[in-house]
Amino acid sequence: MPSMNPALVVLSGGQDSTTCLYWALNRFGAGQVEAITFDYGQRHRIELDCAARIAARAGVPHVVLPIDTFAALGGSALTDPGIAVQAGVDAQTQLPATFVPGRNLIFLTFAAAFAYPRGIHDLVTGVAQTDYSGYPDCRQTTLQVLEQAIRLGMEYEITIHTPLMFKSKAETVWMARDLGVLPALADSHTCYNGLQPPCGVCPACQLRAKGFAEAGIPDPLLERFREPAP
Repeated sequence: MPSMNPALVVLSGGQDSTTCLYWALNRFGAGQVEAITFDYGQRHRIELDCAARIAARAGVPHVVLPIDTFAALGGSALTDPGIAVQAGVDAQTQLPATFVPGRNLIFLTFAAAFAYPRGIHDLVTGVAQTDYSGYPDCRQTTLQVLEQAIRLGMEYEITIHTPLMFKSKAETVWMARDLGVLPALADSHTCYNGLQPPCGVCPACQLRAKGFAEAGIPDPLLERFREPAP
C-alpha cells in the first residue's frame, strides 16, 4: 500500500533515475511525488529535456535548478569539453574521467534544502554501488553518512532512499519492466557524448547495453531509433 508521505526524486533523465521515479510513485503514491533536476553545466545537456518529458509522462511536478559551479571547477569529462569521454581510470586518482567530484553530495544537499520548506522528508536517488562506474559518491556508506550530516545540519528528518543500491544493471532492467517503466525509458538519456541515437561506445552506453543484454530485454531507447523494416 502506498505511503501517504510526499517524496522528492532526483531525476537526471537517465535510465536509473527514471526507474526510481516510478519506484517512488509505486511506493509513495500518485500525487505524492515531485522531481528535481540539476543543470550543472553537463555536456550531455539533452538529458534535461529528457527529464522534463519523463516527468510530464509520469504526471509529476518537475523543477530544474541551475548549479553551474561544476563547469567552472572543471576537471571532469562531463563538464569540460577538453577532456575526452572514455573508458578507464585516471592514473593518479584511479577514478573515471567522467567522475564529477562532489556531484551526488551536492545534488542531495540541494534536494534536501528544496524539500525542507515543502515538508518533504523522503529523497529518492538512482545511485547504485553494485554496478556503479567507480564513483565513490555512489556507495552506500557515503549516502548513509550524508543522510546523517543533512539531518544534523538542518535539524530535519531526511531519509535518502536508494532502491537500486545493490542491483546490477540487468536487475534494474527487470525492476523497470515490473514497474511498467520500459515505455518511459524510450525517452531517457544515458550517452555521455549527448548523442541521440546514443553513440554506443562511451562507458555509459556500454554499461546500459550490457544491462539490457543480460536482462534479455530490448532497450526501448534503441527501439525508438530503429528504422522500421521495409
